[in-house]
Parts: sequence; structure tokens; C-alpha cells
Amino acid sequence: MTSPVVHVFKTAFAIVSALACQPAICAAATGTIPGFDHVVIVIMENTSDASIIGNTAQAPYINSLADAGVYFSDAHAVTHPSQPNYLALFSGSTQGITDDSCPHHFNAPNLASELRAASLTFTGYSESMPADGFSRCTAYPYARKHNPWVNFNNVPNTGNLRFSRFPVDFATLPTLAIVVPNLCNDMHDCPIATGDAWLQDNIDAYVQWARTRNSLLILTWDEDDSATTANRIPLVFAGANVRIGYTSTATVTHYNVLRTLEDMYGLPPLGNAANVAPITEVWVDDRVFADGFD
Repeated sequence: MTSPVVHVFKTAFAIVSALACQPAICAAATGTIPGFDHVVIVIMENTSDASIIGNTAQAPYINSLADAGVYFSDAHAVTHPSQPNYLALFSGSTQGITDDSCPHHFNAPNLASELRAASLTFTGYSESMPADGFSRCTAYPYARKHNPWVNFNNVPNTGNLRFSRFPVDFATLPTLAIVVPNLCNDMHDCPIATGDAWLQDNIDAYVQWARTRNSLLILTWDEDDSATTANRIPLVFAGANVRIGYTSTATVTHYNVLRTLEDMYGLPPLGNAANVAPITEVWVDDRVFADGFD
């Protein structure tokens, strides 16, 4: 039976941790990447960090996610234009692609093939794709250039689904899912406010569920809206086991995000992900004293 003194100590510790988890205090406790039950990555389009973060008039929902989770103030895409960035995040390499040409076919290992080899699951969900397993280049407002998994021969058609198939019961999600909105809702062809509203309408229910279900949302952009080499993009983590209201100033790219996912599930790092560090400073253990202190 737990003594009253222990109960008081645990309660006080939990309150202090929640209210005062500063980097100098909590860094040692947050260096281990959690093994999440589910991760959903949403990839938006062609918008700079400066256009989103702080722009509460056009992007109130995204800013609320950043405020309630982890915001990366020095996140970058790896190149221009769009397609090589999707390939980089998915496979650790741009696969020699420097444009938005289509179609391409690769046999290289990738995040989906790694997960399947580890008896884990992957599904990509593309909004406005005409049919599951669709492989044509365009069917506006869907574009294959924003769907990297369809280019890999080792990813089955069952992993290439329409967004309308995204589960209502989030417990049935694959281990890792990537969601790609259509060319309007991803901010490519429509205003920031359109994409922000789409995220709130379509992703927020998952975020609320994830916060108490050992699951994570990664919200990122393929590239910024310029042709500069800086290429700074918004990047936000929200869900369980993340530091609340924390701004990371670490310089990260799509390769760091991929490396983090690979370390999360014990997968070998792919391509350029092997040459970068995983993201380790942003995690907390929501299961205070879960090691049997009781």
C-alpha cells in the first residue's frame, strides 16, 4: 500500500514537472525517443515559417498546435522544388530527382518498406486521389509528385489509399501514416486560411485523441515559398509525450525527422538520415512514475 507521504511527493512532482519543465531541468529526462503506437505525418505545401508562425489571423489552428506542442524554429527543407523533398523525407534521398517530373519507379528501401520488414505498418493517404492504388501522374487536385510512396516498387498498392479511407476509429490506424491534402487544401493553390481550416476540420480529432493514446502528429511542409537556399519551413510536433509550449532552436531538416522515426521504431537509417542526429530534446514521459514507484 502506498503511503500518504509518497502520494504527496508524486502529486507535487507531477505539478512541478507540468508547470516548470524548462530545458535545463528536463533535458536529461527527455532524451529517449518514445515508441509511439501511432504517428501521423501531414505534409503541407510551399509556405515559409514566417508566413505561418505568428500569423494567427490566417493560421490560428496551426499556431494553437505550436503553442500546445513543440515548434521547431530552425527547420528546413532540403531543396527545391516539391518532389525531391517528399522523396527525402520518405527514403532518405532525393533519388536523383531535381524536378517535379512524373512518373518515376524506384527499388530503393524507404520508410514503408522498413516498417513492413519490422512487422509494422504504413499507409499513405492522398486527398482527392481518384482511386486506391492510383498511379497516374495527375488528376487535379491530386498530384502524384506529392505522393512519394507510389514511386517505390516495394510499397504495395494497399499502402496507397485515398484520404477518404483515413480511419474514423484512430486505434485502427497503421503504425505510421502520411497524409497529403489536395493541391488546394495543402496551401499550394489556395490561401493559408484554407489549409489551416482543413487541418482543424480533418486532423484535430486525431490530435485530441493522440494526446492520451501514446500517439503523435508531425505537421510539416515540403518547402518554403521562395527559391532561396534557406528554405525554412514550419515544423510542429503535437500529441502525447511532447514538451508543451516548447520551442526547439535546433537546426533540423526532413532527414532529421526521418532519422527520428527510424530510431523510434528501431529501423536502420536510410541514406542521408544516417548522417544526421535524431530529434531527442523534445520528449517527456507522460507516464510519471510508470516504472513501478507505486
